[in-house]
Amino acid sequence: METSEYEKIVNACYTPLFRFAYSLTRRPAEAADLTQEAFSRLVANNGVLRDQAKARTWLFTTAYRAFLQTRRHEVRFPEVELLEVDNCLPISIPEMDVRLDSATALEALLKLEDVFRIPVTLFYLDQHSYQEIADILAVPMGTVMSRIARGKALLRDQLLDEPRPKVVRNKCGIL
Repeated sequence: METSEYEKIVNACYTPLFRFAYSLTRRPAEAADLTQEAFSRLVANNGVLRDQAKARTWLFTTAYRAFLQTRRHEVRFPEVELLEVDNCLPISIPEMDVRLDSATALEALLKLEDVFRIPVTLFYLDQHSYQEIADILAVPMGTVMSRIARGKALLRDQLLDEPRPKVVRNKCGIL
């Protein structure tokens, strides 16, 4: 389609298409966006229209489908003002002396038995693969995997014995 053909279609269809979009959205800015989107898709799909007489119908259909797509997106992902849902957000009261830091984690790691500490250290701190750890320790890879899993569980148990930050439920029941 040539530039002059596009200009004819725009001149003939812009106002009625904008009115249609405005009737759907009831907002001038959104109607202008829908109208622009329809014309943009017409340009992007250059070879779609073989019969120029059907341009008006194609544009109206395209604008309507774009409107439906936008509404579906708004329903799935609604925009909400933060102040409106502020009372439904979780309240967390951090206590500075309860924070987990690297020194605490290393201290807990050093308390583990060697059979668990060494594979965990090789995997997480030295970035070795399971196979490399199996070769280093001369044990099967399954043994390495189970020792790492067991070591993580023991670490978690040690670290959870200490007090954790308090999390208070709010009115909406969300943590």
